[in-house]
Amino acid sequence: MKSRTNPEDTLETIAYRKVTRRLIPFLFICYICAMLDRVNVSFANLQMSADLGFSATVYGFGAGIFFIGYFFFEVPSNILLEKFGARIWIARIMLMWAVISMATSLVTTAPWFYGVRFLLGVAEAGFFPGIILYLTYWYTQKHRVRMVAGFMTAIAVSNVVGGPVSGWIMEAFAGKQGLAGWQWLFILEGLPSLVVGIAVLLFLNNGPKDARWLSPEEKAILLKRLEEEQRQKDARKHGKTLGDAFRSGKVWVLSAVYFGAVMGLYGMSFWLPQIVEDMGVDSTSTIGLITAIPWAVAAVAMVLAGRHSDKTQERRWHIALAALAAAVGFVLSALLGGSAIASLAALTVSIVGVMCVLSMFWALPTALLSGTGAAAGIAIINSVGNLAGQLSPTVVGKIKDMTGEVTWGMYVLAASLAMSCVLVLLTTRERGRHGPPRTNTD
Repeated sequence: MKSRTNPEDTLETIAYRKVTRRLIPFLFICYICAMLDRVNVSFANLQMSADLGFSATVYGFGAGIFFIGYFFFEVPSNILLEKFGARIWIARIMLMWAVISMATSLVTTAPWFYGVRFLLGVAEAGFFPGIILYLTYWYTQKHRVRMVAGFMTAIAVSNVVGGPVSGWIMEAFAGKQGLAGWQWLFILEGLPSLVVGIAVLLFLNNGPKDARWLSPEEKAILLKRLEEEQRQKDARKHGKTLGDAFRSGKVWVLSAVYFGAVMGLYGMSFWLPQIVEDMGVDSTSTIGLITAIPWAVAAVAMVLAGRHSDKTQERRWHIALAALAAAVGFVLSALLGGSAIASLAALTVSIVGVMCVLSMFWALPTALLSGTGAAAGIAIINSVGNLAGQLSPTVVGKIKDMTGEVTWGMYVLAASLAMSCVLVLLTTRERGRHGPPRTNTD
């Protein structure tokens, strides 16, 4: 094979740097808005459940029913994104979820709470897999893991920033204009999504061809690399159609891997503030500061893990070891529950492991599918996996109501991450150190 010339390599490097500077920080902000509006209910719960008379089971089910709406509308939303273009569709998603998130401040009963959370899931459906698909329009496989890892640090950063801010809002605005602190939380944290949703229309391009900020030569080299990768996928006969995605065993196995990781993510996202409060912390602002610690560590760890995975071009063991670390951390947090510091340290290990799994996971499906099959396959994996977002907080809430504590809930989360670890090791293989991953299950 003829080697690439140095001028081409240099031009490619320059082009990708420009793309990264333009897209990743902005997408990062978009995802922070998404995560704030998705999980700020975990802080609202510190006051809301007492005000409205919700049990832990009601809260857990309401927090998680978001993902039922998310599940049913994920695949059609992602296919429509490919049809209408990322700019218009992502803006539509953000504007709708902002309005619905702010409307959560009006909740007075459990059915109303369930309904608003369900509609929020419907509105947000397609956002995350749409972004993953959108990155395939710009980046080849060898660049994508690092970019996804950088983008997904927004999950951790949103908790680092959102925890202290949410705690402060609930204390500082309590009683203002006759509204409770938790009501102000939904209103004020929904506003950024409105602003950023409008900015999407002005800022995003649908692909390199539409990017006026790239030179013709830079557009050409990016499109050339993407076309080269597409030809390689075609030669390997990866799934390209909607039917291929639904029939592919790869898609469903990867869905199960993702399901286990998401169990851990939302078990923590929706319950960590309550766990910290149960440790004896009364102030909501202090709870916000304490819950920021594990997510801050995770934000650094997931970037480092993504870079190392990119450097070695190895995915399987990176993901498996991160899942194992998360499982061990959940077990230790349950066993060390008598010590607040030790338990928080163990939960930090769990959150780091979960976030590292999530940051590297999407290198697998994006290497296996293309065309409409990629849009549908990514959406299937994300929507099926995210059903864990319904199960996880509901199970933990039910366990808390039955036992008065979340200890057994941590064992459930540990088992889920152990499942992800085993499935990744059993089902994925790689063509070589520098080849894309594949599975031996179909």
